[in-house]
Amino acid sequence: MAVHVVNEARRCLNCKIPQCRKGCPIQTPIPDMIRLFLDNQLEHAGQMLFENNPLSVVCSLVCDHEKQCEGHCVLGRKGEPVHISSIENYISDSCLDRLCLQRDKNKNKRVAIIGSGPAGITISVLLAEKGYDVTLFESRDKIGGVLRYGIPEFRLPKTILDRYKIRLANLGVKIRPNTAIGGALTIDDLQQDGYKAIFIGTGVWRPKKLGIPGESLGHVHFAIDYLVNPDVYELGDRLAVIGAGNSAMDVARTALRKGVKSVSVFCRRREAAASSREVDYATADGVEFLYGARPLEIIDNGIIYQQASFDGDGAVAKLSEPKYFPADSVVIAVSQGPKDKIVSTTTGLNITDRGLLATDTHGNTSRPGVFASGDVVLGARTVVEAVKYSKEVARAMDEYLRSIG
Repeated sequence: MAVHVVNEARRCLNCKIPQCRKGCPIQTPIPDMIRLFLDNQLEHAGQMLFENNPLSVVCSLVCDHEKQCEGHCVLGRKGEPVHISSIENYISDSCLDRLCLQRDKNKNKRVAIIGSGPAGITISVLLAEKGYDVTLFESRDKIGGVLRYGIPEFRLPKTILDRYKIRLANLGVKIRPNTAIGGALTIDDLQQDGYKAIFIGTGVWRPKKLGIPGESLGHVHFAIDYLVNPDVYELGDRLAVIGAGNSAMDVARTALRKGVKSVSVFCRRREAAASSREVDYATADGVEFLYGARPLEIIDNGIIYQQASFDGDGAVAKLSEPKYFPADSVVIAVSQGPKDKIVSTTTGLNITDRGLLATDTHGNTSRPGVFASGDVVLGARTVVEAVKYSKEVARAMDEYLRSIG
């Protein structure tokens, strides 16, 4: 691994105008990272990466690199781009446990972070470093949110999240597992107990339906539920996955690793919504893709669907007569929305027509002192986008906390 990473780093042209950085949503200083690495300043490089992106090691594994940093590398125009993700992963993973994370002087102000996904972890780190007393509320038994319960182990080892828990504890962050806000405890309770600012980053955990007959049948499941704990599902030998985004790829590849013999992905369009890299991996694993396949009904032993053909512009030119596809189980993977526990138990929180929390550009909700970011605001997006927005929200929360004395 080290020899490969060093060789990749040496291929970097150190461009005066680094297109790789332009392609990164969080503007990772990639040329500086590589230069420090090659100058044997690993710790400095790791500290710089973390300060820019507290989830650098996670993003190095799960980002859509071929559309972002690596997709913008000038070497990729005529050959292979620099494998930036491997370099970032080597540095970030090597340094995560040794980072010098320090708290400012204690400000004696309590902050509540609801949800320990990408947004919650990011804001917990940034506000704890500024000296605030942070309590992180997580509805499940372990931190990580979608990182732990929505991304398979083979893409993101869960030990990374356990290491983040240690770093959070070292910064003084208190963690309350198995505590869902909106149940026994509400936003009102938190404010009554002296939390001066509250952040909501609960993600999107309510599966979206297809709206076709058969979705309640016993052999039909939703992707976001399956990925939480695949081991409790009995899928049989033949699985059909409806949807072709990255979650669908995670389901398909996980199912094969859990013993399913045949996995077929139904994709409405003529190409998948998932990244090309994830499609390539799924294909290599043996996943079959049915492009233009449009389900009409799920039945006890399979799916009734129509096959679409497309014109040159990608528009549907023709739909076939209904066809039958055999399957022992079906997993629906067509995105998800937020649960409404917090909104239904809290006055003064506005939502959008999509059911997401309404905020301004700095993460302020319609209730003073309550902020939000991540998927519960943006909808199901990427980890790096959640981190980018959460950095801005952390700045806004710090300004608000300073303003109230």
